[in-house]
Amino acid sequence: MTYETVIGLEVHAQLLTKSKMFCGCSADYANAPPNTHVCPVCLGMPGSLPVTNEKAVEYTMVTALALNCTIPEHTRFARKNYFYPDLMKGYQISQHDVPIGQQGWLAIDSHSTQKEIRITNVHLEEDVAKLWHRGDYSLIDVNRSGVPLMEIVSEPEMSSPEEARDYLIELRHILRYLGVSTGNMEEGSFRCDANISMRPLGRGDLAPKVEVKNMNSFKAVYQALEYESQRQRKVLEEGGELVQETRGWIEETGITVTQRTKEYAADYRYFPEPDLPALVLDPAWIEEIRAKLPELPAARRDRFMTQYGLSLYDASILTGSRALADYFENCVKLVGAGRAKTVSNWLLGDFSRLLNATNTEIENVKMGPQHLAEMLGLIDDGTISGPAAKAVFEEMFHTGKTAGEVTAARGLSQISDAGEIREVIRQVMAVNAGAVADYTAGKEQALTFIIGQVMKATKGRANPGVVREIITQELGGKRSA
Repeated sequence: MTYETVIGLEVHAQLLTKSKMFCGCSADYANAPPNTHVCPVCLGMPGSLPVTNEKAVEYTMVTALALNCTIPEHTRFARKNYFYPDLMKGYQISQHDVPIGQQGWLAIDSHSTQKEIRITNVHLEEDVAKLWHRGDYSLIDVNRSGVPLMEIVSEPEMSSPEEARDYLIELRHILRYLGVSTGNMEEGSFRCDANISMRPLGRGDLAPKVEVKNMNSFKAVYQALEYESQRQRKVLEEGGELVQETRGWIEETGITVTQRTKEYAADYRYFPEPDLPALVLDPAWIEEIRAKLPELPAARRDRFMTQYGLSLYDASILTGSRALADYFENCVKLVGAGRAKTVSNWLLGDFSRLLNATNTEIENVKMGPQHLAEMLGLIDDGTISGPAAKAVFEEMFHTGKTAGEVTAARGLSQISDAGEIREVIRQVMAVNAGAVADYTAGKEQALTFIIGQVMKATKGRANPGVVREIITQELGGKRSA
């Protein structure tokens, strides 16, 4: 029997709020000493009462709208009984039957066509504490407990590990555009649990699903799902039976291992949270948030292709980061849409290389769009050559100096004076008589060599167009027919 893969994803994203979900403790736990951002509420002390973080609710509404969800006028929290050591209260405050976002969708590119993956819900809950395992004992840091955590649950509509990876990448782009989450998988602020099962091709009945955890990169998600897909298919083809369970991805060995038998919804014994009132989501508030939605990555990508004539590849890379897309458009506003491709080349080339080499975020770059615009102007009016422009660009990036300042300080102004260039050319030809003879004998590649020697002698400052013109003038009459 032939089987097809069915995948659904549960994505958890920590929200960029200043305080935790139900108390006033700082949500910035990453660099804090263990167990310092805590209070009676997030420690689960008897008698402490939670208070809902309004900004976290707003961020979840923004995300739900961006994912084409319906938002109800009333929502509420529930207690999810979850007896694990990383929850101080012994239960988690989450949402169950009335989530903030309901029945949305996210479009991804699949096999050169668009595919809409339905979103079951977008709901809000609190994160758990962090466990540090040390051999036969564990340590616990409660700083993370209570940080606002948004969960985005998809329908099981992805049919390959590639689609799951593409879905996650597109979803992270959206969250970053909205400014609601950093989306860093390596830091744990963007986490994914994958439900994967097999289905006989052309039939509706699914084999028991397996939930895969412990994947901390897009590569790990792909590899874990690829392994699990092959494992499940092999079990079924050999006549075995699958069980509903939770498995963990072991990156070092490239396999998944059993962690526990999967719980069902009834096992969590959900009931309405008695310490929190139901929330009223005013339609006027919803529309106010909708009106403030930014242009999302897919729409911006399409616009870059039509408005600026960029390739799909260039537009996709530029719009992968809202900061980079903004930087690009601010540059284009200064130099004109006709130079959009040139701007794109600089940003996707030298600019991206320097960002990666220095581990710098765009927001912290010393050179602004006006620096690049000025440099392009110096190229256009012949003040600097292409090779010199690369040196100017790199120094602007590192120092924040203007193109004019760098050009003047380093003596990079292009030499366009015909008399000065002619003198250098004659000197070069005098010491490269062989190349001159080859050119006059009809070997065109010798001209490239001579031009290169002139550029070397002038340290890249000679105008290449003027150099070529004068050489052909000097040697034109001596060439063989």
